[in-house]
Amino acid sequence: MDKQQILKKLNNDGDKILVARMFDLINKSTMINTVETTDFLDMRNQLLLEKILKQIKFKYYVFCGGIEEAERKLLIFYPEKLEDIFQNKYYNFNNIMDVIKIKLNKEEIGKYSHRTYLGALMKLGIKRDKIGDIIVDQYGADIICKDICKFLQNNLCTLKRFSKSEIRKIDLAEIRKLQNHTEKISIILPSMRLDSIVSELAHTSRIKSIEILKQERVLVNFQIETKSSKNINEGDIITIRGKGRFKIIKKLNYTKKGNLLVEVEKFI
Repeated sequence: MDKQQILKKLNNDGDKILVARMFDLINKSTMINTVETTDFLDMRNQLLLEKILKQIKFKYYVFCGGIEEAERKLLIFYPEKLEDIFQNKYYNFNNIMDVIKIKLNKEEIGKYSHRTYLGALMKLGIKRDKIGDIIVDQYGADIICKDICKFLQNNLCTLKRFSKSEIRKIDLAEIRKLQNHTEKISIILPSMRLDSIVSELAHTSRIKSIEILKQERVLVNFQIETKSSKNINEGDIITIRGKGRFKIIKKLNYTKKGNLLVEVEKFI
């Protein structure tokens, strides 16, 4: 299956651009024996590109986000002669991505969330695909990025909330330990249909949840899902853009009215 056949099968224009760019990077890496990378990819796009790479039986690539638990990753292509270096993890990924550490002033400790740091980056006009994971704790954040390190060093300090912070570049090995924060919640559902679950998790009406699905704002196990009647199972991960990510843990029992009580893990 060649490039044009694959592109014809894609309905989304954004996907077509992404896949075409991937083929360009493969050709460049193969032709001139260089390491080439995409920008940071979310899980949906990682799955899309990896599926195509398996279809074309191309094997000289790795995904890397700077830390083992990273959600957002670069797709890295390398020439065949470097296969041992990449497969045995000898390659220095500091060559292709950077980390900016923000150490908060003592007066700001504990005040900021992941949303705060991401909002600050957007305020500076930075494209989302230049930013990898943002690892946050009460003392600050480590921002994994590509191509924008010097810009961040020069401009984060111009934002009032970080004007007294220490901002510096660090190596990947120095990134603070990732802390996954979740909380258990219970929701009551008439059924395990996706529109019912989205309605409860997004705190909106059933009609509005269907609109959210049509807008391609919902992912099930990191794949966009628009079918409102899709049945959701225990263990499925649901992402609602703008609302968060949730994992369906288990069905607890039925209420007196015959509805389902379901335990959900919400990622904070």
